[in-house]
Amino acid sequence: MRQQLIFCLFFFGVLTACETPVKKYNPVAERSEPIDSVSLAEKNTLPPVSSKEKSEIELYFIKSGLVDIETVDSSIKVDLKYSGCDNFLFLDMYGDLEKCYLRPDVARKLKDAQTILHSKFPYYSLIVFDGVRPRSIQFKMWDTIAVPASERSKYVSNPQNGSVHNFGAAVDLSIIDENGIELDMGTPYDFFGELAYPREEDRMIKEKKLSYKQLFNREVLRDAMTAAGFLPITTEWWHFNSCTRSEAIKKYKIIE
Repeated sequence: MRQQLIFCLFFFGVLTACETPVKKYNPVAERSEPIDSVSLAEKNTLPPVSSKEKSEIELYFIKSGLVDIETVDSSIKVDLKYSGCDNFLFLDMYGDLEKCYLRPDVARKLKDAQTILHSKFPYYSLIVFDGVRPRSIQFKMWDTIAVPASERSKYVSNPQNGSVHNFGAAVDLSIIDENGIELDMGTPYDFFGELAYPREEDRMIKEKKLSYKQLFNREVLRDAMTAAGFLPITTEWWHFNSCTRSEAIKKYKIIE
């Protein structure tokens, strides 16, 4: 099978493309169909990075004061979607990064959320899809979306302003069961549409587009995260901020 590779130099590595033909992302052709739960083992195709080795980007994160969530709570699973092509851009944005890095206080909050989840559902675990996102990557994502600049903030936060992810204070995540199967949340991660909006859940239930089981699974995630001090947003069931963007600007230095 022919593979196409795009090499774009950035400050710490190489941006690679997957088998999907590389083109600007068009939200009109959005990932609009919910998918069945998939085993984490089936989705993990990249070889793990040795715990004794640190990639260039990891060293940069550590120097910037971030911590690997695995060193805070090894029971939290990690499946970085931007370290592969299972994301809305269908591009590997993070290269050889396989670990989730966050601010130390944010990582401790996430550990608290895992403890809260385990106290109610012992066989469930949090699984992280994204943590810190360098602003240089945010710019690449922004430039890849084939919509007018005035519309891009619907899909990616404007990197000029900086998102909470850019400060290492936001996390995208879901829940897996004891078999490593993701709970059915009604849509996949990175789904653009009202079905993924927490603010539209009541209507989605009435229109029978979202089931009560899917809503319950979302509420289990929200309950654990909010009890630990995270803030949900209204348009992505998977996204949680440790603080507001204005608070992040005051507390942390942006990760470039």
